[in-house]
Order: sequence, then C-alpha cells, then structure tokens
Amino acid sequence: AERAVRPFAIGRKNWLFCNTPHGANASATIYSIVETAKANGLRPFHYLNFLLERLPHGYSPEACLPWEETAQSICR
Repeated sequence: AERAVRPFAIGRKNWLFCNTPHGANASATIYSIVETAKANGLRPFHYLNFLLERLPHGYSPEACLPWEETAQSICR
C-alpha cells in the first residue's frame, strides 16, 4: 500500500512549484498520462515519446491511447 501512495507523496512536494493555474493544469496532465501508461503496463518514457512523435503529425488521439495495440507493442 505504501508503494502505491509514494508517487502522490513525491508529487505533493513538486506541486508546491505550480505557481499558476496553467502550470498546475500542465503538471496534472503529464502526471495523468504517466500514471495511465504505468497502469497499462507501458514504460512512461517510451509512451511519451510515442505520443510526441505521432500527435503533432495528425494521428488521431484515439489511435494513441495506451491500451491500443500499436502503443502496447511499441511501449512495453
């Protein structure tokens, strides 16, 4: 149980530096993406690379979801 709560405890210290609502929103978005990747058995760094390579080039967001077959095969 302690291991599951650890990311939130570390995040709580980092959230002190979110000075603006936009900064807090950006942090929450990235944090959600990373935790969703972990929950789906993906390596977060590889999943972020996967997203940053595809989304700017017109891939649909639905095709880049972490449970899709392409993301699973590339980011595991």
